[in-house]
Amino acid sequence: MSFDLSRSGLAPLMSSPALTLLALAAGAARDGSGLDDDTRQAMRLQVDAGVLGDFIPADGWPQLAAGLMGEKPSAMFEILRACGALARLLPEVDALFGQAQIAPDNEMIDIGEHQCRVLDLLAAQGAPLAVRVAGLLYNLGKADSPPQHLPAHYQHVERCLPRIEAIVRRFRLSPEIRELAMLTAMELERVHRAAPMRAASIVALLERVDAFGCEARYRQLLVLCTSDYRAYPGNADRVYAKFWLLERARMACLALAATTCAESGQDNHADAAVTRREARAVAVAAALRSERWADAVD
Repeated sequence: MSFDLSRSGLAPLMSSPALTLLALAAGAARDGSGLDDDTRQAMRLQVDAGVLGDFIPADGWPQLAAGLMGEKPSAMFEILRACGALARLLPEVDALFGQAQIAPDNEMIDIGEHQCRVLDLLAAQGAPLAVRVAGLLYNLGKADSPPQHLPAHYQHVERCLPRIEAIVRRFRLSPEIRELAMLTAMELERVHRAAPMRAASIVALLERVDAFGCEARYRQLLVLCTSDYRAYPGNADRVYAKFWLLERARMACLALAATTCAESGQDNHADAAVTRREARAVAVAAALRSERWADAVD
């Protein structure tokens, strides 16, 4: 069975049935439109017939990227999952559907559906491709958490990182995409746990994510954390307090007078780093305490 893309109006005829299938799914994501039942059935039959059997995933990345950059990326993943293509191209993502975790309000949510909501929120903000890929991948380690621990997902980051690496190799993704995806997997929940009384931990987090040296990537991480928070039921219109907490902390650090090793009488770079970290922790503690006391007085 072949697809009549001219009838669908989504794209010109492509060089292979597999690419055609991905083009149809990506096209649905561009404007959030769906596909008719006949097309969906044809796609399912193609996948069952083995159209993706010897397909090189990297050849399909341009179409997947186009869908990710669409107005509603979740539409592409819903279609790919329904026809069985997602399980063959991205089994790590497909495995998230049907897996549960606890939301902040103690409701149980489906992780795969949650990641789709995150993607659509990122799309609404016009996020670049690297951010959207990171938004898809940071929970991969929750697909097979030990059942005795559920609904908690202990050590999911350790399971997630090699899966991100495998996807990067499979689709030949850029170093920029890999770095942000890995950083998000490692740090997103730490950002969510950031607390005003833990100034030293906040400084350590800011230094780990290179908030002082690579501000652009740090801000991308905050966009991802904010979108993860707002993707939970009931949070869509809420302020993500951790964003402002980290920004106040970072600005307090940046306001410190620059002190070189020579000025501090330290020739050892390691000692200088410790001194700088301690000074930053003091500055963050002062900034967050003053903020909290002001709120209490009001």
